[in-house]
Amino acid sequence: MAKLSFLVGFGAGYVLGAKAGTERYEQIRRAWEHAQDNPQLQGLAGMAQARADGVLNSARARIGLGGSSDRSTATRPGSVPRARTAPRTTSASDTPLPPPDTTGGV
Repeated sequence: MAKLSFLVGFGAGYVLGAKAGTERYEQIRRAWEHAQDNPQLQGLAGMAQARADGVLNSARARIGLGGSSDRSTATRPGSVPRARTAPRTTSASDTPLPPPDTTGGV
């Protein structure tokens, strides 16, 4: 997935930043349009999307955000759900420290 993202980003950066002129830009644009119509590329894109969905669902399940009946994970479109936090317990590290010694003594 990271390789695909890199290649898409590289291609977009090259097209947007190319100084080869209009002729090269048009050649790249036509190749992209031709590739979009390719059934093999569409199949690969579908498989990549399915794999990304599977990884996302697995990650959500690991952190406890997987249930569709769980209303606490309902979000607006485009927003990122918050991870649940464990209830806080008081421990020795939660006790306040004494104020610092400001008398200058050793």
